[in-house]
Amino acid sequence: MKLEPASEPAQRLTDAAARVAERLGARSADVCRFEDEELLALLADATDARKALELIVAGASAEVSRRSSRDLGYGGLAQRKGLRTGTALVQQITGLARADVVRAVDTGAELVPEVAPDVTATPTRGVGAPPAPPAPEWLSELRSALSTGRLSQAQFQAIRTGLGEPPVDRYPELAPDFLPLAWARAVRVLLEEAAQVPVEELRSQARIARDRLDPVGVTLRFEERFAARSFRMWTNETGQRHAHIVFDDDAAAWVDALLQAALRPRRGPRFVGADAEAQTRAAEADERTNEQLQYDTLVAVLRTGANADPQQAFGDRQPGVRIVVDAAAITQAGERGEAEVTGAGHLQDGGQAVPAGVVEARLCDAGAIPVIWGADGRPLDVGRELRLFSRKQRIAIGIRDGGCMWPSCAAHVSQCEFHHIDHWWEHHGRTDVDDGIALCRNCHLRLHNQRWRITRRRDPVSGSDTYWLHAPPDPVTGELGEPIALRSKSPRRFEAA
Repeated sequence: MKLEPASEPAQRLTDAAARVAERLGARSADVCRFEDEELLALLADATDARKALELIVAGASAEVSRRSSRDLGYGGLAQRKGLRTGTALVQQITGLARADVVRAVDTGAELVPEVAPDVTATPTRGVGAPPAPPAPEWLSELRSALSTGRLSQAQFQAIRTGLGEPPVDRYPELAPDFLPLAWARAVRVLLEEAAQVPVEELRSQARIARDRLDPVGVTLRFEERFAARSFRMWTNETGQRHAHIVFDDDAAAWVDALLQAALRPRRGPRFVGADAEAQTRAAEADERTNEQLQYDTLVAVLRTGANADPQQAFGDRQPGVRIVVDAAAITQAGERGEAEVTGAGHLQDGGQAVPAGVVEARLCDAGAIPVIWGADGRPLDVGRELRLFSRKQRIAIGIRDGGCMWPSCAAHVSQCEFHHIDHWWEHHGRTDVDDGIALCRNCHLRLHNQRWRITRRRDPVSGSDTYWLHAPPDPVTGELGEPIALRSKSPRRFEAA
């Protein structure tokens, strides 16, 4: 099985292994003796070697699986080694879990397209096999990122499975290349973000990109998950009661909002009124774990629900689910001017897609808060008249940023505070939307306590803003590191696609 020429995994493995060996030198594997930067460089080189090895294991695993195809019968490679399947054979050799082997086989198959096995000859690739059709641009870019080491196997699968295939047949009114090109642009956005976010978050963002580009599919997937909803209780051998819940999307968002409200005094914004500050101190003194607090909250909601008195559980800070939807997707229909939604919405916390029917129901039940973006990008500026950002400004910043903007942080908007990139006192910063940025409590404290800085740059041509994170000077050398580009987590960043 031959990998794509661009990959050259053997050469990358050789180079990375040589760098690792050189860094270890005579110190063997005693990493405790490394300085900070040496340790990080060693870890980066070892990761490069691991990525190259993963690629080789993936290609070999896929080839073992192909040579062990059921169509080959007892002549298949696994059967000749006394095992039923290629997966079992790879597991025996590598010691990997079955799920890891399946992922490796899938990855290897992506790099070398399948051809029909020649069951009449030896179990090797047929010389006369028809050439596979060329891969679309978006898939070629994704495969290239894997084969060149830009993505790990786990990152590749996160994007590949989360994004899925462009549903061209679902939109016959569009040009055939419209969705594939949109997929390609989404892949480029995700590739740029892959180095800054965990694999789990990358998978979530790939799903958000898919839902942003496939609004009809949002409704179909919503209905599938709604049909799969369930609740089950049982008692274990010690008498402890357990429960297992499979949520539909709407109920999951509501329950998540309940639990976020319960935990907000512990991990939410600090810049609130005196009553909320007292609640925060009381919550931090509470000895219950977060899991216990969430359990008690759900039980309190169930108990107080019968009395129709939710203030017993939440007081004045009622939980709620905020959905972001483009105004252009909302039209007035019918004799009474009911709202009709033609596209999908997205939860402000997390960015998960919500089908049009649910958005219409929420508009009917709760109404909407308009956020208007002017041509100059400063529709809600208040200069220095206000010390804190207004409610509408916080909503606008939350929609723009999609959560905490610190690299690799996945905190939701509801957990964020709004930082003046030009500090209010020190730099006479303005309370303007463009000069505010969403940061969770931990990241906000880190920025101030460790003297990090965030700056904004405006493109003179497009007029768009980019935000950059600057580390404090090195305490030993005084040198400044390269600034880090901060990327929005909002689903709106896939708008261009």
